[in-house]
Amino acid sequence: MKKIAIIAHNLRSTHNVGSLLRTADGLGIDELYLTGYTPYPLKEGDSRLPHLARKIDRQIAKTALGAEKSVNWSQSPKIESIIELIKTQGYRVFALEQTKTATALNKFQSPQKIAIIVGREVEGLEAEVISLCDGALQIPMLGKKESLNVTIAAAIALYVLRYN
Repeated sequence: MKKIAIIAHNLRSTHNVGSLLRTADGLGIDELYLTGYTPYPLKEGDSRLPHLARKIDRQIAKTALGAEKSVNWSQSPKIESIIELIKTQGYRVFALEQTKTATALNKFQSPQKIAIIVGREVEGLEAEVISLCDGALQIPMLGKKESLNVTIAAAIALYVLRYN
């Protein structure tokens, strides 16, 4: 079976994190990495102020519905170290982002070990992050809107990668 990981970088919304956890659970994603300032559930040895950590954990749990306990996830402030780590494990890393050179997701032939990176809800991924990737993938849009919510886009991409 294909090994798939997702990196969520610099998301602001706890609800989006919860939704990504739930999506990762439903699609059998191997690992979810939460990087940058992305909020994350309570973890052992948590260094955040306890009342803030509990509040964030409750907000994530509202949409994760328990997936925060069933999905392998980790948190790191530095995305660069995560990208480096998973590349050493044989993963190819792709930004899910609209770029001039992005490959349409429906035309992409997925490797056996792949990680996708999703980023900021409004601005998308930073150019520096995209430059660390093996390429970029995009979801062809047919309507007037140019993008989808980050969790919807991630769910579509993960589904296609899982079953293509």
